[in-house]
Order: sequence, then C-alpha cells, then structure tokens
Amino acid sequence: MTTSIPSIGERLKKIRTSQNLTLDEVAKITAVSKPMLGQIERGQSSPTVNTLWKIATGLKIPLSSFLREQQAEYAVAALQAKDVIVEDDGRMRAYPLFTYDPVRNVETFYIEFDPGCDHRSEKHLDGVEEYILVLRGKMELDLNGKPVVVEEKQALRFRADTPHVYSNPFEEICTVHNMIFYPNR
Repeated sequence: MTTSIPSIGERLKKIRTSQNLTLDEVAKITAVSKPMLGQIERGQSSPTVNTLWKIATGLKIPLSSFLREQQAEYAVAALQAKDVIVEDDGRMRAYPLFTYDPVRNVETFYIEFDPGCDHRSEKHLDGVEEYILVLRGKMELDLNGKPVVVEEKQALRFRADTPHVYSNPFEEICTVHNMIFYPNR
C-alpha cells in the first residue's frame, strides 16, 4: 500500500491538533525540526521511515497511524452463509464478522455450538488471547486441563496459546461472540 505525502501530512496535522500541540512543541518532543514538520504537514516533503518513527515515538502513537488507509467511521457486519467455517461434523459453525485486521490485531466471529459439540482447538501463537461472550445457552471450555462453564450473558477471557476445547454437553444450542487478539509482532 502506498500512502501519499499529503495524506501523511494531513494525518500528522490532525494528530498534532487533537493533542493541542504547536509545531514548536512537536519539534521538541520528537527531535524533528519545526521547518521539516511544517513541510510534512503541507505535503511538501516526504518523510523517511526514521523521521516517522521519531514523530510517532514523540507523540506516543503507533507508526501505522501514518500508513494505514483512512478508516470508515463505523462498519456493519452480517453473517454470510458462504463464509461459514464448519467443524465437528457440522455441530460447530463459525461465521467471520470482522476478518483479521493487522492494524488492530483482532478478528471477530459469531459461533454456534450444537448440543454434543466437542471442538478441539490447537494452540495459537504465543501471546494470543480469546474473549468469549455467551449470547445464548451455555458452554464448557477445557483450558489447559481445567473445565470452565460459561453461561448466558457471561464472558470469558483466556490465553489461547495452549490447546483448548469448546464443548456443549447441554440440551440447547450455544451461541457466542468470539474475539481473538494477536500480540504485536
């Protein structure tokens, strides 16, 4: 992805003004000269990666704030049957709501677990966490040999960098929202 000079400058100015900082103040906290900052904001200079790192570090923001495409104010997701991931002989159906986003390091699913479902998940990458919010029914998770029951309107956060098992030994379907957070690499 290519980010144009004006858009980096526009983002810098927006971040600077949102923090109520003058160009002089930004120059002091970033060790980037005031003239250079002004040229970047006006789209007259193309900053090096090192310069962007200095600015991002000084302003205490991620470098990606300058590089990512403009995000919409909001996004609405709907379950798409064509995208469903089916496991455990059809007893588990996972619908991606928001696929993996490398800027946010998260993905979100809506999952249905039929009675009798027993889905085993291998260990994820080191540092990965999962958040489960039970919308309907209840489920049992085996987290590193420890059984945990999560009921309707309860939520669970756990480290997913060890094998874990999602089970529904109960009489009714269980539906959940599942968010998976990946560590910054």
